[in-house]
Amino acid sequence: MIMDNYLISGIQQIGVGVENFRDAWKWYIEMFGMDVRALEDDTVAERMLPYTGGKPQKRHACIALNLQGGGGFEIWQYSERKPVRADSPVEAGDLGVFAAKIKTRDAAAFRTQLLSKVNGSSKSGVEVGELACLPDGTRCFFVKDPWGNWFQAVEDKSIFIEDHKLNGGIVGAMIGSTDIDRVLPLYRDVLGYDTVVYDKTGVFDDLKSLPGGDGKFRRVLVSYKEDRKGALADLYGRSSIELVQALDRTPKRLFEGRFWGDPGFIQICFDVTNMRALEKACVRAGYPFTVDSCPNDEHFDMGEASGHFTYIEDPDGTLIELVEAHKITVLKHPHIYINMLTRPREKKFPKLFVRMMGLFRVKFD
Repeated sequence: MIMDNYLISGIQQIGVGVENFRDAWKWYIEMFGMDVRALEDDTVAERMLPYTGGKPQKRHACIALNLQGGGGFEIWQYSERKPVRADSPVEAGDLGVFAAKIKTRDAAAFRTQLLSKVNGSSKSGVEVGELACLPDGTRCFFVKDPWGNWFQAVEDKSIFIEDHKLNGGIVGAMIGSTDIDRVLPLYRDVLGYDTVVYDKTGVFDDLKSLPGGDGKFRRVLVSYKEDRKGALADLYGRSSIELVQALDRTPKRLFEGRFWGDPGFIQICFDVTNMRALEKACVRAGYPFTVDSCPNDEHFDMGEASGHFTYIEDPDGTLIELVEAHKITVLKHPHIYINMLTRPREKKFPKLFVRMMGLFRVKFD
């Protein structure tokens, strides 16, 4: 979608802070098929000082993809600082990303598959909710990972590359809000989610799988009319943002008193083009960048990739990352990469490039 000379191609990833990088990625591969490494980096987070206690923090992170499409998981762990867990479990409507949406071609079959895998796993704390429907009738269910993060599997039959899996990657997020009318313009006017799929208030059967989900909520699901453009738009596919407002309790801030990168969903990230035009739109809307990795328009080196990342906050403090890629590595050995700055930015990558990224799947013993 092109707006005011900038382009948003889709949800690149949702970040998830973890305590054990290897264990988490292994579980996400086994359960969700997130086995393609788009990027892995073991350096110091130097530009996130507003959210890391005012000092750089060493970390290990990757972006993991599913070839069947959707955004990725950015799996993120502090390397030297001990991660701080939340004091209480995530509840429906809590402020921040309280659930990540992943796509499945068949919700009932995927739920059955997960139940079978969970029963044969040594990991405790996993929950698979009942099959239900969103307010628009789309079949869905919730699953909680061993570390308390909730994922909502939503039926979406689109497939980017057939990989014979029942699910794909990220297709949206559930974001808690204290006032949906106040937060909606950011997602609609700046991020381009200009179509209301539903706006419902009440008690919802599908939310009852979540802690606190039996209360009264207002839910607004927003998407968009026009297909997104950009190199990886087809990989990301269509996405939605669901804003959820608890009406009979006061929701908590999910990262109150904690650092970005601590356990939980730390951000939602969008793939963008023309960061400076987007910055102007953000400023006009009242959401200036809180982090800018390239204040002088230089390249930020991320090892296997380079680019420009920034952050804004929605009115309730949800962190939104904006990333403009400058270089994308397709193969490490031999090193094959694409210079994004020398190609038409609306032009989509051939699927072959993404298939090449999937030649070397990540496997853990």
